[in-house]
Amino acid sequence: MLGFDPAPPDDVVRTIAAMYYDADPACEAFVDDVYLKDGQKAGRAMLEQALERGVEAVPDAPASLRALFADLEQDPPWLDWDTVERGARAFRRYGAAMFRFAGAITLEGYSESSVAKPLAFTGAYAGTTTRRRFLETVAFWIAVSEPGGLRPGAAGRASAMRVRVMHVFVRRKLLAHPKWDLEAWGVPISQGDALLTLMGGSFAPGLALHLLGYLPSRADILAMMHFWRYVGHMMGVRPRWYPATLTEAAQLAFVTLVKAARRSGEDGRALCQAYASAFAPDRALPLARRLRDELEHGMHLGFTRLFMTPQSYKHNGLPSAGPWVLAPLATAPLVATAEVIRRAIPAFEGVVDRAARARRARWFSRHMGGRAAEYAPVEQFTR
Repeated sequence: MLGFDPAPPDDVVRTIAAMYYDADPACEAFVDDVYLKDGQKAGRAMLEQALERGVEAVPDAPASLRALFADLEQDPPWLDWDTVERGARAFRRYGAAMFRFAGAITLEGYSESSVAKPLAFTGAYAGTTTRRRFLETVAFWIAVSEPGGLRPGAAGRASAMRVRVMHVFVRRKLLAHPKWDLEAWGVPISQGDALLTLMGGSFAPGLALHLLGYLPSRADILAMMHFWRYVGHMMGVRPRWYPATLTEAAQLAFVTLVKAARRSGEDGRALCQAYASAFAPDRALPLARRLRDELEHGMHLGFTRLFMTPQSYKHNGLPSAGPWVLAPLATAPLVATAEVIRRAIPAFEGVVDRAARARRARWFSRHMGGRAAEYAPVEQFTR
């Protein structure tokens, strides 16, 4: 029916399995040398100085920091900058719809302990922090996908390094936690789960958001996969295997589906419920602001209901989306019309890109309220 075997070769499946125990040795050496010895504040100051002025400007820079930045500056042999920029442009085209979609499909991942437990232990996406953390993730998506955002000295490149160090700091702390089950869950924030995150920003929307009227070509989707592979490279995600074709990406999705253990239990449900209520309006706000927040809350619920399986939505006790489930589809005819024009008239591509960038910038600014993303890991765990 598919025209190909959805199950990849056995050696690929075993390679994917092994990646759940792969981490980021280059960055871990720096975190061990500075963050875990001198404290997060000292480590963050050293990192920021290196990002702003270069490693040579850091007094007594440890060898681990020099090695980390040398790793960052070494382009991988598979890198093609034209394809990276094309993939970033294709990613930008989705605007805020991408943010809502990515948030919704992440909830399916919360059923897995390897995804849910790090967040549950740190409390990073619990209660009132969920919205702030989600918006920090959006800030990262925007930074890396701006034109030239991954070039040396660009904001996206610096953001990728900040997130990389934050992930490693949390991983090292979790591995030392007496309740972390390494055999069952793999290493925290593993290369295996990170690979799925890269697919969640490229292959998944490339297919699923056709439902909303977006019409990327196969080359566009492959370019997004290449773009996110490089974003991952900047973040220390160096998977032993990365899909080279859409067929291989589909096979990875199949493996992810059939391997699912779905044992995160109440931790997974709590994370899903926190996300579902993250944009609920504050009743104390002025009417105009409250109505705008009601609209955003409804759109988030609509996307979540539309792109989560009915079984997962019910299992996690998420609130009814009601007619909001149709809201993401309302603009599909207009989006599809613009997409047809874009593909037929190359000169229109730039217009679409500028409009999409402006829309997502307005969306982000409205919700952040002037605050800047911090990318700071939690110091104290909730358990």
